[in-house]
Amino acid sequence: MRKIFLILLAFAILLVADEAHEIMQKVDNNIRGKNIYMKISMKVVSLNHERNMHMETWSQGSKKSFVKVLYPPKDKGITFLSLDNQMWQYVPKIERTIKIPPSMMLQKWMGSDITNDDVVKQSSIVDDYNPKIVKRDGNIVTMELIPKDDAAVVWGKIVSQIDTSTYTSKKDIFYDEKGVEVRYFVYKNVKKFGEYYLPTYWRVESVDKRDNYTEMILEDVKYDIEISEKYFSKSALKRFSR
Repeated sequence: MRKIFLILLAFAILLVADEAHEIMQKVDNNIRGKNIYMKISMKVVSLNHERNMHMETWSQGSKKSFVKVLYPPKDKGITFLSLDNQMWQYVPKIERTIKIPPSMMLQKWMGSDITNDDVVKQSSIVDDYNPKIVKRDGNIVTMELIPKDDAAVVWGKIVSQIDTSTYTSKKDIFYDEKGVEVRYFVYKNVKKFGEYYLPTYWRVESVDKRDNYTEMILEDVKYDIEISEKYFSKSALKRFSR
């Protein structure tokens, strides 16, 4: 009897683990699709100062992404490229391409509360983290994501609240390697784009600077369109900055 109980327990654990992976796969698929184009407006608030930006992004899967800043005029034409866990930036004012080292992935991107790692989507949650369901409340499932031993990621843990009616995140809490809460994302205004669901409002706050925050609104989203491979080469940084 004890042996049968242990077998059933092991089977139940495997089923829960499979469910956790399936949920995260669906969330990841909603975020990326086969490929995705977005036009984004961003507001950065810090020390009673407000800064507004606009940008375009093109992405294929988790390994290729290209970002172009459209506004403000002083930053117009700055571009970013991510390829296979490497990142470059082109600054038109000095006509220089800069490679961003892995040690700078946690640095703030363009003065906002998001990081270089967020912008280029360097890490895939599905590939780099082991998910575990820790709480259920109706359609809302709370997941704990622990990095795999060989994963090159910048976070020690992520806790994500997921709405399983759309397979979109409601809130992500990011922890450092010591288990200290560092920042969180809040997502709202979920819209359907073809077969995909995506929150169109994102807010990012740091735990130690609650008066500072970054808001992003996805103004235009196109999934699974034809995106030229020309965006995903280092020569694209200068070519598409114009």
